[in-house]
Amino acid sequence: MSTYKILSKEVLSDHSGARIIKLTLNAPEISFKARPGQFVVVMPTEKGERVPLTIVETDTKAESITIIFQEAGLSTKILGALGPGDNLYALVGPLGHATEIKNYGRVILVAGGVGIAEIYPVAKGMKEAGNDITVIIGAKSKELLILEDELKTAADKIYTVTDDGSCGRKGFTTDVLEELFKKEKYDLVYSVGPIPMMEKVAGLSRAFSIRCIVSLNALMVDATGMCGCCRVTVGAQVKFSCVDGPEFEADKIDWDELKKRNCMYLDKEKHICKLKLNQ
Repeated sequence: MSTYKILSKEVLSDHSGARIIKLTLNAPEISFKARPGQFVVVMPTEKGERVPLTIVETDTKAESITIIFQEAGLSTKILGALGPGDNLYALVGPLGHATEIKNYGRVILVAGGVGIAEIYPVAKGMKEAGNDITVIIGAKSKELLILEDELKTAADKIYTVTDDGSCGRKGFTTDVLEELFKKEKYDLVYSVGPIPMMEKVAGLSRAFSIRCIVSLNALMVDATGMCGCCRVTVGAQVKFSCVDGPEFEADKIDWDELKKRNCMYLDKEKHICKLKLNQ
């Protein structure tokens, strides 16, 4: 029997069938070793896929870690169906290179959708290192925004945008980013979210000569460098997001290749989910 027990579960959003779930897991070894930017691989059942998820919080006293995910494919839906007291089949981590946390000066973090969960530990770490922190978060609607209150405790300034204008400003995170770039000087940009958003953040950062780091953990499958699904060209070299990343210098990424790779398995995932639902 696995010792990786689910301690608590919270549904952060249940809008239009896109549930976002927060799980706290008993994970003594991981809780002591994990650093901002690192992730775990979760297997909810013996026959389930390996799901890479960022470690959002650690609690060494409770010997626990917290993960946040959106139910998208079959495996995340299986994971979302579990609750307190249930055991995971497997949990591996911490994996990936930790974020380089130091005093850069003025740091701006940009996140969209579930990527908001991924910038939270980085924002806290950067703040503790003495940086001035600006956060821009965005989602399709108010119902899909997460961790806004938590991020306020780590940010000196926070901007909220939604596609439909139901919370904060109507528009996109990159609209706010461009406006801020025109007004202020920043030393580092860190971004996590949908690939089109990160590509736009990278382009704006390059135009204003600001270093930009993006996290690409969403591409992973086995997270050991063996399957090759997370291959990405960075600076004309082939890298693996799981073992070389998940963070990379944004201006060195081949974004066109990355977008094509990210769409490779969408039809298969939809087919599997449809079969499962019809059983």
